[in-house]
Amino acid sequence: MINILLCGNKKVFDGALTELISITNKTKDPVICYIFTMNLTRAKPEYKPIEDKQIEILEKVIKQKNINNCVKKVDITAIYEKEFGNCKNENAYCTPYTLLRLLADLVPDMPEKLLYLDIDMMANGDISELYNINISEYEYAAVKEKYGSKILARDYINAGMLLLNMNKIKQTKLLEKARELIRNKKMLFADQDAIYRSTTKKLILPRKYNEQSKFNRQDTIICHFCKRMLWFPYPRTENYKQWNVEEVHKILKCYAFDNDLNEYLKIKEEIRKNMK
Repeated sequence: MINILLCGNKKVFDGALTELISITNKTKDPVICYIFTMNLTRAKPEYKPIEDKQIEILEKVIKQKNINNCVKKVDITAIYEKEFGNCKNENAYCTPYTLLRLLADLVPDMPEKLLYLDIDMMANGDISELYNINISEYEYAAVKEKYGSKILARDYINAGMLLLNMNKIKQTKLLEKARELIRNKKMLFADQDAIYRSTTKKLILPRKYNEQSKFNRQDTIICHFCKRMLWFPYPRTENYKQWNVEEVHKILKCYAFDNDLNEYLKIKEEIRKNMK
């Protein structure tokens, strides 16, 4: 059994769909996907929780791969408002939904081992290889951040992929300490900084478990379609996600996920037809 955690609002549907297609196409192990969501329309009108219909579609798709696969919506609006409502980092570099993973220890009945993934990731291999890594002595396992590990600290991590040992995290109070920082100290990379600063013991993994720059490496297990810097012919950033299929092909020159993305496009077309 592989326990996955995703976070977001109704706008993350395309990311969740592409990501779960890629994961369940490449592993035989049953996958349980928890999706933390919330209603935060008090901050922005578009901050609405992922819809039940979207959850139904996601579950239907992944159950076709393995009948034991499932998707569980977890609305943690009340927990968020108690812990982070109107806090210093609510309007950080990403949406407030990036903070939801910091509440995992407060949500009842969560598994002892949990693989958190950002919504802009795709599996290029069987993630059971990653999930089965022994982290019994660590709070979590992660990959170094491609820029932060050169600029901020040598062991600075990218929090887009976190293999979490929830028992150890509760013992060391990692997330409790991270929440305290989020509430009281404005940070550039809010959730990621809070996790890094609150860590007692982490396991650094090879880049293939969170590849942040090269999209066609054959040994990649998790590919991260995150923002990246380009220097030539002039300095700039680009931030194309996996569901931007045309840009993935034409600009990123990535074809490694074509089978998954073709399946995604067919499902999207079916959804569009059913909405008529």
